[in-house]
Amino acid sequence: MALHVFVAMPYGVKEGVNFNRVYDDYIKPALEGKGFEVFRADEETRAGSILTDMFQELLLADLVVADLSIDNPNVWYELGVRHALRARGVVLIQCQRDYQPFDVYTDRKLQYHIKDGVPDPAFLDEDKRKLAAMALDTMASWHGRKISPVYSHLDNLQEPDWKSLRIGDVCEFWERYDAWEHHVDLARKAGRIGDVLVLADEAPVAAFRADAWIKAGEALRKAERYDFALEQLERGLEVDPTNLKGLHGKGICLQRLAAVSTPGHSLDRARKHYQEVLEIYPNDPETWALLGRVDKDAWTAAWQQPGKTPDQMREEAAYEDALLRAAIDSYTKGFRRNPGHYYSGINALTLMHLYRHLTNDARYEREVAAMAGAVRFGAECEPDEGQRFWSLVTLGDLEVLVGTPETVKAAYKDAIARNDKDWFALNSSRAQLQMLKALGFKPDSVAAAIATFDHALQKLTKPADKWQPRHVFLFSGHMIDAPDRPTPRFPPAKEAMAAQKVSEALDQLGAGPDDLALTQGACGGDLLFTEACLQRGVKVNWLQPYREPDFIQNSVVRCSEAWRKRYLDAKAKLAAPIRSAPDDLGEPPPGTKPDYPYERCNLWLLYTALAYGVDKVRFVCLWNGGEGDSPGGTAHMYNEVKRRTGQVTWIDTRQM
Repeated sequence: MALHVFVAMPYGVKEGVNFNRVYDDYIKPALEGKGFEVFRADEETRAGSILTDMFQELLLADLVVADLSIDNPNVWYELGVRHALRARGVVLIQCQRDYQPFDVYTDRKLQYHIKDGVPDPAFLDEDKRKLAAMALDTMASWHGRKISPVYSHLDNLQEPDWKSLRIGDVCEFWERYDAWEHHVDLARKAGRIGDVLVLADEAPVAAFRADAWIKAGEALRKAERYDFALEQLERGLEVDPTNLKGLHGKGICLQRLAAVSTPGHSLDRARKHYQEVLEIYPNDPETWALLGRVDKDAWTAAWQQPGKTPDQMREEAAYEDALLRAAIDSYTKGFRRNPGHYYSGINALTLMHLYRHLTNDARYEREVAAMAGAVRFGAECEPDEGQRFWSLVTLGDLEVLVGTPETVKAAYKDAIARNDKDWFALNSSRAQLQMLKALGFKPDSVAAAIATFDHALQKLTKPADKWQPRHVFLFSGHMIDAPDRPTPRFPPAKEAMAAQKVSEALDQLGAGPDDLALTQGACGGDLLFTEACLQRGVKVNWLQPYREPDFIQNSVVRCSEAWRKRYLDAKAKLAAPIRSAPDDLGEPPPGTKPDYPYERCNLWLLYTALAYGVDKVRFVCLWNGGEGDSPGGTAHMYNEVKRRTGQVTWIDTRQM
């Protein structure tokens, strides 16, 4: 979606300059030509105070363009408000000024040309190009030097929480935002990551897009799509580079990608990332714990190798004591910064006990005694009932270290009683015990602990792994030409040949019951593709730009009623109900072009496919190689897929 620009400038003719013409002929076309959405306070026509709209715009706009050609008090006031609210995102322009005010004396200003009080036609195109370039450069260097003198000189001043600064009279923006956020939350909870990504692109301003990209990244990370998750998290962090949740998510993705030996990734890179986060948040216990996990993983990888005997693993674990001490140090620092963060404490304590067990070195003896009581106190005082299972598991972990098999069993039974039949949570707790078992640590207590979890897990059915497709076939193609189409593109006479080519493409790609297919279901290419997929047992889902009755009218029976029956026959065999963008994503954002729903649906299909794994996507298109009749056609999808995956099978209709 377009970046939002608020223009602070005089109105009408002042000091010989027609500022309305400056806005209409110079500023607005220059920025709209590069995709910006431009707004000036006097454009608001509804009743009410103009100040409320102005304040909201100055707070939320991605960019403010201020015209300082004359000493207009309103413009200076608006610039001052922006400088107070935001550290960045200001472009200064002027056409005439004998002197520069002290407060902005050193700031770069863009000079534009005036003749007879209006933008000079001789320089207008060049002036517009320079303004557009400066605006784009300002957004591209968003997190460089702070533009606001307020934030530049008050180093510790933090920008306000935008969501909390709602101006009561400006309802329309926040109603739009609330509806958008509602759809984001519904999509996130349903695990529909493709929906979240489309909605992220449609957020009202950049800050909200960043929040949605980070949410999408978190969802992708939990789905173990670490490469695509990292892409979304980094998109969000470009806008909001100090977002702690995003920084944590990025580190976890880097760590997981390193664990599976992804080219370009290593534990050292993940470690460096967390060290950089600690430069910003030196007292954040979670970051210290994540850094500890990196060193713990490096230590575990050094000894937990296939084919080694238990004695060999214990010997190697002891030999890698430097990595073990590094993990202990990070976990301990996290716990000391927040003793309520008992996760850090129990990990530090467990590794200290393991260090003594493996090396007979008593260097942590004094800390162990003090930390055990602190961890117990922190876990017992957990205020969040939603975290009570984990706090009780921590008490069980503590009993493994300092208790007896009987106290271990009792503590874990208390924890399991608070578990809401969450198989994964129980199995995760058991996995830590398996590491202790492999190192021969307190075998009686560890055996009692594992037996307790095994007993609980036997009562639960392991959740069936959610079906994942082997490949995801994404299709876009021409509809059958309407009878009145002036230039043929896919005439009905080519239908049989097109069906044959689609079938051959699917056979070459090995399409079968283990695969998923995504398309819209329009007459022509979509339905030919759907029918061929169904014949091969491929599971087919339809995502459509409009609600189904409108879609049928616009894209199914547009050239012949005969397609309606084929549509309904195919619909009856789909793997899931049809999804429509207006119902699942909400109505298109205000101000979008009439054909935007098609472009939106293309991205929706693409993001949904990519969410299953970038490497799984195979794009098939039935296309003449030309631009579509409007945005959002096959050309748009082809370019998007080729840029991301390169996995394209192109059936050229000109060759049929």
